[in-house]
Amino acid sequence: MEYRRLGRTDLRVSALSFGTMVFGDQRTEAEGHRMLDMAFERGVNLYDTAELYPIPPKAETQGATDRILGSWIRARGNRDRVLVASKVVGRSENTWFRDGRPANLSRDHVREAVDKGLTRLGLDHIDLFQVHWPDRAVSQFGSNPTIYRAPEPAPDEVPIEETLEALTELQREGKIGHVGLSNESAWGTMRYLALSETKGLARVQSIQNAYSLVNRTFEVALAEIAMREEVGLLAYSVLAQGYLTGKYLDGALPAGSRKALYDRLQRYEKPGSEAAVRAYVELAREEGIPPSQLAIRFALTRPFMTSVIIGASTPEQLSTDLDAADLPWRAELEERVDQIHLLHQNPSP
Repeated sequence: MEYRRLGRTDLRVSALSFGTMVFGDQRTEAEGHRMLDMAFERGVNLYDTAELYPIPPKAETQGATDRILGSWIRARGNRDRVLVASKVVGRSENTWFRDGRPANLSRDHVREAVDKGLTRLGLDHIDLFQVHWPDRAVSQFGSNPTIYRAPEPAPDEVPIEETLEALTELQREGKIGHVGLSNESAWGTMRYLALSETKGLARVQSIQNAYSLVNRTFEVALAEIAMREEVGLLAYSVLAQGYLTGKYLDGALPAGSRKALYDRLQRYEKPGSEAAVRAYVELAREEGIPPSQLAIRFALTRPFMTSVIIGASTPEQLSTDLDAADLPWRAELEERVDQIHLLHQNPSP
């Protein structure tokens, strides 16, 4: 396993990290522990969770993912060898995160999220704490960022400065190690960085955004920020929630798949998505490798990539995905991928 520097910190994180969002709903504690063991044995040291999880978000299961990850760390006694990343929800009308109140990113909400997360995890600090999505209205979760729609700001929109001040206080108290963003724009990222420089606040070290063969919008503006400001990408949905494996082609609906269980994958069902997926699946088959490995290896080779978050729901999927770290990448393959991209640009942002 390759290890890469997280932002400007002294932490080295595995090039493949493990996302745990299916634990507590789609997978039990025992099943989760088995897959965590597999990832750990293969050198994965970064494990990503969130107060939102498991997915799909529900009041009755919220927080179960944290508890499963925490119980695994305690059972294995490996806290000194793993890095835990978690997230605070952005603005949400769901009230179960804050004991009956809609959530936002104000100081007291951020503090409550950290304190509750530490209790669920059974830890005394979280290594990387991320803002899951902005408090302000932005294009995200499937809305096309290349088509601008001026959003109506909420009358009580929480300033980024207040959120970052809260995170800085928690960092100084030792409850969180470093600060990261998620589902953030170029403007938002630079605003956080500017406040860090001008106000002496905690510096953003990473950004966790969607990135895949069918969604390379990160490259438009955020990639330059990631490179020049050393805010590395922690990429999620690199397999487009399973679409890039080819398992949903031609209307297929495998039993037990996320689409069959929850039918909430419309982000990857936009016009042109299936044609793009088919092209990449055919390329992988020409190469004689599983389509998932093509997608993961492509992401791993990006210069702005810190870690690719893999979120397998079975041990078999996890084993295949972990093997992608060892695949070679050739200039000819890069050219073929770019040719497909030019014909099918970002159908699933």
